[in-house]
Amino acid sequence: MTWLQKRKTLNIHRTFTILFGLRTLVVLYLLSMKRARTYYGISAVILFTVVLFSSCANIIPPGGGPRDSLPPKLVAALPKDSATNVTPKIITLTFDEYVTLQGIQENLIVSPTVVNTPLVDSKLRNITIKLRDTLDANTTYSLNFGDAVKDVNEGNTAKGFTYVFSTGSKIDQNDYHGRVIMAETGKIDSTLIVILHKNLADSAIVTLRPRYYTRLNGKGEFSFHFLPAGNFNVYVLRNDFTKKYDDSTRVFAFRSNPVAIGENTPTDTLFAYQEVKSAPPRTSSNVVKLPGANRGEDKRLRYSSNVDNGQDLLTDLSLTFNRKIFRFDSTKFVLSDTNYHKLTGYVFLLDSTRTKVWLKYPWKENTPLRILIAKDAIADSTGTALAKTDTLRFYTKKEADYGSVRLRFTNIDLSNNPVLQIVLNNVLLESIPLTGNEFRRKLFAPGTYDLRILFDRNRNGIWDPGHFFGKKRQPEIVQLIPKQLVIRPNWDNEVNIVL
Repeated sequence: MTWLQKRKTLNIHRTFTILFGLRTLVVLYLLSMKRARTYYGISAVILFTVVLFSSCANIIPPGGGPRDSLPPKLVAALPKDSATNVTPKIITLTFDEYVTLQGIQENLIVSPTVVNTPLVDSKLRNITIKLRDTLDANTTYSLNFGDAVKDVNEGNTAKGFTYVFSTGSKIDQNDYHGRVIMAETGKIDSTLIVILHKNLADSAIVTLRPRYYTRLNGKGEFSFHFLPAGNFNVYVLRNDFTKKYDDSTRVFAFRSNPVAIGENTPTDTLFAYQEVKSAPPRTSSNVVKLPGANRGEDKRLRYSSNVDNGQDLLTDLSLTFNRKIFRFDSTKFVLSDTNYHKLTGYVFLLDSTRTKVWLKYPWKENTPLRILIAKDAIADSTGTALAKTDTLRFYTKKEADYGSVRLRFTNIDLSNNPVLQIVLNNVLLESIPLTGNEFRRKLFAPGTYDLRILFDRNRNGIWDPGHFFGKKRQPEIVQLIPKQLVIRPNWDNEVNIVL
């Protein structure tokens, strides 16, 4: 029972109580008149009157009851919902409770698209839409409000509320469904939109406003409704004002051929890609350095290493310097044992940033080692070298610090050139071409990894994006394996993966 219904019921009960009380009062009064000199009769009348009017003065509001969880419901519309042969300028929608609009500009999708955004307002139980465009003849229009319509009291959302009308004699009933996946990662990006163009020229996605578009849900799925029959080009873009593909750094997807909308419309999967990676934003500084501001700056050349917890058996050792290195002499870096006997089979390299020196060496477990760095092994742009000859002491890790891994793949098609991609914290660590349905490794660093399978069409070992204009080429596809790989140290980690 709603709050309003409870209020009406309480008012009816109160009315009957008052009438019954008045009747009882009259009877008692007449009885008391017969015994006017009887003290008890008068006292009874007075007592009953006090009790009656005291109870009437203290109005008890209705109790709690279940929370209203129902969304607003459309009860009337002008023109009516699914009306035909109408060309309205103003549409009025009436709901069964007070409603409000939230984020209407971001939520409302008018299909087919219009040049001028409709003016939408809410008042009490009504939503009013003023259309500012001349509508096309014989066309079904739908207004999808997304999550914009809510009730006032509880904020319940009329999810995906849609109003439909036609300027012609029928309502088009064709649907088109599908899914969008990020080709490079196999993940979902629900901020994307799917676009339909009636103009089948490739240039339409650059120059024209889309005829229809819809958003993705949280699962990467899209749905079009009330479409006319016909052929449409299908694209995917980020949802911005232009809804055009005019920059190769933008996320994009396309259907290789137009989709035929009709009774047997296919269900599609589209793969979005970024043909050219965006350059990282440049940082600028407007800080003005005052004279003497750098007097406290440390002018010494220093370095840090990545061996605080032992040198990883699977990676190179790095020395990171606090300034760029302009003079580097690898012969003055020496790897030795604890007796300072020089080892062989190692190499020191300066990386492209000129801030790191890498040591490559086939590490053995649980071994104490030394790096001897001569004072003049390096120098910065000012000629500043190390303050003194230095020695870095460290141990390599134990094999027990690692786990072994064995992956068995079911239903893997080796003819598609699968490449196992190992990802940690959204960073691709390694790509391993698979030549069988099993992958083994004796030493694997502990952690939680994402696994992906790249189907390497051109066998170059890396993911390749698509290309639209000219010779249309779809991107290579990466399949994300839903189950993460959890590696525990000193443990045989075996996982079965069904593709």
